[in-house]
Amino acid sequence: MFTGIVADIGTVIGVTERNDVRRIAIACSFPPDSIAIGASIACSGICMTVIARADAGAGKSAVEFEAGPETLTATSIRGWDVGTRVNLERSLKIGDELGGHMVSGHVDGLATIVEREDFGETTRFVFEVPPALAKFVAAKGSVALDGTSLTVNSVDGARFECMLIPHTLKVTTWNERKVGDKANLEVDQIARYVARLTEAA
Repeated sequence: MFTGIVADIGTVIGVTERNDVRRIAIACSFPPDSIAIGASIACSGICMTVIARADAGAGKSAVEFEAGPETLTATSIRGWDVGTRVNLERSLKIGDELGGHMVSGHVDGLATIVEREDFGETTRFVFEVPPALAKFVAAKGSVALDGTSLTVNSVDGARFECMLIPHTLKVTTWNERKVGDKANLEVDQIARYVARLTEAA
């Protein structure tokens, strides 16, 4: 489990393909001795399992993950290449502060940036989601986009708006995003279960 509070920005340093599996190496600032093989790290919102790690010097790590067909289909990971920057979050431990909202790292689909408006220090983004996911997005509710916990300001059909504060723009990859880019979307878990219960009733 995660909270959508980004802890580091990693950089893809290697990509290899083997049959239907894509292996990705990411350089990050997490100390190598703090990362266990088999640990979960959210990479731009995708829960990935550490399969290898190496000391990259200066207290930094090179961490490797594998993505299978389902992940490659449902997320933005197929478009990652050497140099791509990704938001990283370590999995929760007992006693950690829940600063964002409960995030599983299981991406529901891709949201497309359809508007970006920069103000003095804040930035307004408008996203469009597939119609099947629109019902899970509510004004004043939460979404995870590229692993970042964001509050929905308003909703208009399959589009919704989020306003990002300077701190979020500084510590994530969001300041690099532009119209047309796609972001990994995970809807709020409560909204998912409420919708399912409503359908069942």
